[in-house]
Amino acid sequence: MKKIKDLRSQKPGELTALETELKKESFNLRFQQAGGQLKNTARRRAVRREIAQIKTILAAQAKSKKGE
Repeated sequence: MKKIKDLRSQKPGELTALETELKKESFNLRFQQAGGQLKNTARRRAVRREIAQIKTILAAQAKSKKGE
């Protein structure tokens, strides 16, 4: 899991790419859990939180850009 400071320093394009990658990972983890193959169940929660953090940062950046 990345630190918020690191995420805020990235460009919106990089954040969007990271979000897409995490969504794919979340999808795969969900299938692993359904099949009983998931060993680290805490990873699903961490991925969901990181996606939420990225979305929050993107929204804040869009809002500050809109206000300029």
